[in-house]
Amino acid sequence: MTISSSENNKHVAVYVFPFGSHPVPLLNLVLKLAHASPNTLFSFIGTQQSNKPLFTKPNIPNNIKFYNIHDGVPEGHVLGSHPVEKVNLFLQTGHQNLQNGLDLAVADTKVNVTCIIADAFVVPSLLLAQKLDVPWIPVWPPLSCSLSAHFYTHFIRRKCAENNAEDRSLDFLPGLSKMRVEDLPDDIINCGEDETLFSKTLASYGEVLPKAKAVVMNFFEELDPPLFVEDMRSKLQNMLYVGFLTLSIPLPPLPPSENDETGCLSWLDKQKSTSVVYVSFGTTVTPPPHELVALAEALEESGFPFLWSLKDHLKGVLPEGFLERTSDYGKIVPWVPQTEVLGHDSVGVFVTHCGCNSVFESISNGVPMICRPFFGDHGMTGRMVEDIWEIGVKIEGGVFTRNGLLKSLKLILVKEEGKKMRKKAQKVKQTVLDAAGPNGKAVQDFNTLVEIVSSS
Repeated sequence: MTISSSENNKHVAVYVFPFGSHPVPLLNLVLKLAHASPNTLFSFIGTQQSNKPLFTKPNIPNNIKFYNIHDGVPEGHVLGSHPVEKVNLFLQTGHQNLQNGLDLAVADTKVNVTCIIADAFVVPSLLLAQKLDVPWIPVWPPLSCSLSAHFYTHFIRRKCAENNAEDRSLDFLPGLSKMRVEDLPDDIINCGEDETLFSKTLASYGEVLPKAKAVVMNFFEELDPPLFVEDMRSKLQNMLYVGFLTLSIPLPPLPPSENDETGCLSWLDKQKSTSVVYVSFGTTVTPPPHELVALAEALEESGFPFLWSLKDHLKGVLPEGFLERTSDYGKIVPWVPQTEVLGHDSVGVFVTHCGCNSVFESISNGVPMICRPFFGDHGMTGRMVEDIWEIGVKIEGGVFTRNGLLKSLKLILVKEEGKKMRKKAQKVKQTVLDAAGPNGKAVQDFNTLVEIVSSS
């Protein structure tokens, strides 16, 4: 079954940023919109590589269709090891590549596009929206308050040039007085002749986002510093908080442990309440070998039971005999059902890279965190965890050392301060539950988004 043009004339083109974890939250938002506005067509436009894994998602409604555009990599080009190269090549294709996807969608559906929703990183989509004279709605998947850092990039660069101090507070940004220059993404500070197209794109937000009909936040307003929210609202036409786009709140109950093929839940069943150290760095981050060694040494010396998501090929980096010596109280698997693991009563702390999806899952389950940020918004997210929500700590010195991690583990799992963090983590979890409920702002803001999309 398909929707014919005679049934409706609303057609939303959706542009994905086809890298990392960005496609999933955008698709989840579109899924919600497609169910809320069943007579509106949604054309999800990404690269073949980014779209392919999404085809297998269950229950895709028939008012969503997928279209592929070029990834920007020239034929025969050999990519280097730096991931930003692929991003720059994609952005270099400009709005014409995006236009190709829009042309495909219009030719296939026979319905003109009436609105454009895009990952905020795909800034050239604004040009198409202006050309068609339709609303442009960028979606911000990273940590919400990191938007302020990109909004004020040029101002921050001037301040840093004047003071030249990495440990300087960002107290000149509304609501971000607890943040420090060292927490900022590299793209904020690094500029000059070698500045990448991606960095220039991020630095343009102060000019382009005020032109958006609405900016959608992958977050709950109730968790953000009020001064940050007030400042951003004063600069944007509309800022809509729609909640965590990768999670359904409240979280579903844990499945039966025997249904978990990884064996993680069954193993956790045998551990004491809030005793287990869970370690995972997502799908794109791998700590350097010396940090993996330090992490293993700290886990072994601590004696705490641990569950570690670690790819098989990295086991060879671990200290000789580590696997055998810790087999009684440690479990290492290449993949973990993370949301379920974090929801298990035996997990006491999450050692994480501070990727947004991971932090949102930890928050939603009330689990304290030990943060080792790596890139992007990780540093700002870690600062939120430690100094705004006070539900965890950033690793001492910014990198894993045996003594530094031991100190953090004992702080959270043994000391009184850790018990206070656990209580605050449970309080933040309740804030999320309330914010996602019928009286929370996320429901109101989502309804506003539906109204914008369906009435354009």
